[in-house]
Amino acid sequence: MDCRNLLKNLEPGKKFFVGIDSDGCVFDTMELKQKEFFIPNGIKFFNLFPVARYVRETWEFVNLYSVHRGVNRFPALVKVFELLEQRKEVTEIGIELPDMKPLIDWISEETRLGNQSLRLYCENKPHPFLDTVLKWSEAINADINKWLKGVKPFTFALEGIQKINDNADLIVVSQTPLEALKREWKEHNIEKFVTFIAGQEYGTKADHLEYAAKGKYPDDRILMIGDAPGDLNAAKKNNVLFYPVIPGKENESWKRLHNEAFDIFLSGKYKGDYENKLIDKFNEALPKVPPWKK
Repeated sequence: MDCRNLLKNLEPGKKFFVGIDSDGCVFDTMELKQKEFFIPNGIKFFNLFPVARYVRETWEFVNLYSVHRGVNRFPALVKVFELLEQRKEVTEIGIELPDMKPLIDWISEETRLGNQSLRLYCENKPHPFLDTVLKWSEAINADINKWLKGVKPFTFALEGIQKINDNADLIVVSQTPLEALKREWKEHNIEKFVTFIAGQEYGTKADHLEYAAKGKYPDDRILMIGDAPGDLNAAKKNNVLFYPVIPGKENESWKRLHNEAFDIFLSGKYKGDYENKLIDKFNEALPKVPPWKK
């Protein structure tokens, strides 16, 4: 069955619906994955050793400490190289950066940005750079699967998830590969709290919310919980509500959700001033301008 139909076929069991991101939101794995797996493999596969220092700084800004946080790995890769091309420290060294157009063209044509869809694309339209991108992405998944174990959910996330599960239909809405999501949620015995796990293979986060919830619940009874602007954008694209897990203040955010915000959501008073104030705090934590441009 098509992935989207699996989401469309989900039937409401409760009056409220919640979609929840995973990396950086439930699990404190976002920095680990980027710094220990994404970046080292990026430097290796794209031969960026001469500018490794600047690659790390640029990569961390894009994927962790900016408005781009949480974006799918392939558009994020495009953004990293775009910023590297603008850095005089990189251009002065004289390293030749790859032409991103083949990857940009694929991204523009594909809605389910994952290894499987890229592999099929490469079979039909072979390109050396796309082959390298695929090898890079596959190496990341293999390394994470081999090495990343035992990273627990944020301390107060479990209480929040249990409370949500008592009152709403809960699914995972993520751009992480499905295999990794299922493994991580099962490892910590929390997959029992969600009715469905949707990864990058199921489309964008906005797709997940649209197919799983829109039209099945009133918009003010649908809540997206996330730690990245992509989560906020997915909610707003569907005209539903958003609760931010603020980077650097994750435990504080989960405490607030459990002790206050979720009850306000259930009461129907979340939309408006309360939600807007939380979103303002969230936006303040994720700058648009890189520190080296200030």
